[in-house]
Amino acid sequence: MPRAARPERTGKVAAQGLYGPEGILPARKTLRPQGKGRWQQLWETPTLLWEAPRLGLDTAQGLELLSLLGALLALGALLLSPLRHPVVYLLLWAAYLSACQVGQVFLYFQWDSLLLETGFLAVLVAPLRPASHRKQAPQGGRAGALPHEDLPFWLVRWLLFRLMFASGVVKLTSRCPAWWGLTALTYHYETQCLPTPAAWFAHHLPVWLHKLSVVATFLIEIAVPPLFFAPIRRLRLAAFYSQVLLQVLIIITGNYNFFNLMTLVLTTALLDDQHLAAEPGHGSRKKTTTSWPKALLATLSLLLELAVYGLLAYGTVHYFGLEVDWQQRTIHSRTTFTFHQFSQWLKTLTLPTVWLGVASLAWELLSALWRWTQVRGWLRKFSAAVKLSLVSTATVALFLISLVPYSYVEPGTHGRLWTGAHRLFGAVEHLQLANSYGLFRRMTGLGGRPEEIEFMYKPGNLSRPPPVVVPHQPRLDWQMWFAALGPHTHSPWFTSLVLRLLQGKEPVIRLIQSQVARYPFHKQPPTYVRAQRYKYWFSQPGEQGQWWRRQWVEEFFPPVSLGDPTLETLLRQFGLQDKSPPRARSANSTLAQALHWTRTQLSPLEAPALLWGLLVAIGAVRVVQALLAPWSLRSSPLAPASGEKRRPAPHKDSGAASEQATPAPNPWTSSSRTARRKK
Repeated sequence: MPRAARPERTGKVAAQGLYGPEGILPARKTLRPQGKGRWQQLWETPTLLWEAPRLGLDTAQGLELLSLLGALLALGALLLSPLRHPVVYLLLWAAYLSACQVGQVFLYFQWDSLLLETGFLAVLVAPLRPASHRKQAPQGGRAGALPHEDLPFWLVRWLLFRLMFASGVVKLTSRCPAWWGLTALTYHYETQCLPTPAAWFAHHLPVWLHKLSVVATFLIEIAVPPLFFAPIRRLRLAAFYSQVLLQVLIIITGNYNFFNLMTLVLTTALLDDQHLAAEPGHGSRKKTTTSWPKALLATLSLLLELAVYGLLAYGTVHYFGLEVDWQQRTIHSRTTFTFHQFSQWLKTLTLPTVWLGVASLAWELLSALWRWTQVRGWLRKFSAAVKLSLVSTATVALFLISLVPYSYVEPGTHGRLWTGAHRLFGAVEHLQLANSYGLFRRMTGLGGRPEEIEFMYKPGNLSRPPPVVVPHQPRLDWQMWFAALGPHTHSPWFTSLVLRLLQGKEPVIRLIQSQVARYPFHKQPPTYVRAQRYKYWFSQPGEQGQWWRRQWVEEFFPPVSLGDPTLETLLRQFGLQDKSPPRARSANSTLAQALHWTRTQLSPLEAPALLWGLLVAIGAVRVVQALLAPWSLRSSPLAPASGEKRRPAPHKDSGAASEQATPAPNPWTSSSRTARRKK
């Protein structure tokens, strides 16, 4: 579930350009010892980078080392089942939290917070021991499941609910006219930070289809998430596929790094073993005659399911005024409710969604308790009780903590929460165990997208097609997009970028062009640097060889040179001047030399190619593992010899025969067959 602690460019190359002593925002400025005790300092600013000086490294080098170790550990967890352990995921979470403490504006994105929260939940989701070590499953539960194991998955569903519901609500509470007018997608595809080539085609779709897509977005993000907790399985599956559809469409039309991929991982909490066909032979089971109470219950469930679909359809048609124009073959849509009506609806609904979470969690806790009562053997029962108590306490605590940031969507609900939840959240807020979300709150760049100087990934050359960089996020390119939305004084780091370009600092140059030889001033730094703001639009169909059109708007940053009074004033105003030289570190140490060698090897590689290379390699290894699995079972001493047929064991020894003939459970599935008890 969690992803590797992976700052920009897997942390290795961009760490120096962003956070090194000669980077844009040196990380050493963020970790200034203030005479506090070691543990107090670590609690207030939780980062392992406090220990970098003990290794003879500066903060940026420590960040490189941490990123490299985190990436290797995450790759190991993907490939080796013994590494899928809570301790491993706790280390990964601590590594990314450590990076976020010094990441400053370049690690202030909502998906960084989401990755931290997801990573911590992975600590609870991960099994305490491999599935092959489990001897017997509790009766009445999932095969191979322990009583506490469903609780962390409920937290994942609750996180997915908060993410999607809040992201839908803030689009309307922001009063953005593009969202209220259902025209947001007529601007979004060309004004997003890093569009893909498919965004050009999506942008030229009919306006009525764009407006209908906005309606579908509101339906998927606001109306569907409560179904995550529906007692009817098919409703949860319908919610799952609607979320997958939305995320896949976003991935196709925009480069949003690991965010949509991670959201897809969260949606798997809506699935079950039956849907995934995890149990061997599940699909070949014969239909059995059901009793009339079960048949009645199935009929009522079907009627309730149809009622939910009907209600969603009626509400969509009514509140968005959907009308079919058969002559023009279009569907007209408009919002038929006001901001005041929506605010009243939100005020009425938000608190009940909290109680929905409480009721759903209570049911999960009671189900876990019932499964615990089915455990046989006092020693196993005691062990299961300890684990259930710990996981239940952690689940309830994390749920209470999450209520505070979730209630930000409606101020009235926020003030009515239990004060204990506020105190608990305040005590651990700096650990980012729970966060508030709300993506695409306002649609920016309605008059065209503003741009400045040309970079590797964001639009520049009019004839260059938009790149595909998922799952990589070029942090500097993203911040340049935000900077262009306002004056440069709103982005103080931009002045530091200009200074580093005038100084010709190679780590910063590599953020703009990974192949330094292609940088126009690679031999000698420029004497002057200025930034021009342009507005970009997608080209029209038929314009050969052109992906963009642009128009000059204004000068974004005035021409400056080293020692220019304007530049010096801005550096002093933003506190970017650092008179004190960095503390000397041993550049000849083995660790520092190893980091330098690794950085040298990775520097020529572009991050998307590096990441996709790793993903392809992982996929190849997993395919080989899957192909070799049957051969390993055949070579097992428990497997029958070639050509030998299994003979049925006598009835009185059926339990022993089952234990000997049944192979070890597959570690890639969440369930295993349970050995029969002797009669």
